[in-house]
Amino acid sequence: MQRSWVSSPDYRAVVETLRAARTEKGLSQREVARRLGKHVSFLNKIELIERRIDVLEFVMLCRALEIDPHALLDRIMTGLSDQPDF
Repeated sequence: MQRSWVSSPDYRAVVETLRAARTEKGLSQREVARRLGKHVSFLNKIELIERRIDVLEFVMLCRALEIDPHALLDRIMTGLSDQPDF
């Protein structure tokens, strides 16, 4: 059974924003994972939408990307619909 958040356009927008921020910084998944002290599969599963992230992981990802979490959240918020479908 597929979870509804997997197919949610809003959650996909969150992941796409994180991925875009990483590539804009010119960072590989391997480098971000190293900065987090995690295996590359951790980040890969997030970007493939096989693993959902929580708020603390979001903050840690932002720090690893050297991006202000508030700024990235604002960027995500502009792409979300008024009625999230999760």
